[in-house]
Amino acid sequence: MLASAVAVGVTEARARIFGQILNPTGQRSPHKILRKKLIGDKVAEWYPYDIKNDDPHVMAREEEERLSKLESLKRRGKGPPKKGQGRRAAKRNK
Repeated sequence: MLASAVAVGVTEARARIFGQILNPTGQRSPHKILRKKLIGDKVAEWYPYDIKNDDPHVMAREEEERLSKLESLKRRGKGPPKKGQGRRAAKRNK
């Protein structure tokens, strides 16, 4: 009885000293996964830096290209329909 209490005390003290988690019942815990280093920074370093996200000139040029393409589609009659005149609205009105 005394020996088992001493053994439990020693294991608790050892866990406290070395920063380990005490799990006498042996239940599964996520501690092993949480102990690992985070890999998010390494993954982010793998991909090259994208200038499009920061440069307002690039974003403005892309928006301008999108609007000009939309305008040319509208002139040819291929643009998106006005609100309430699409395929679903035409189906509903039959």
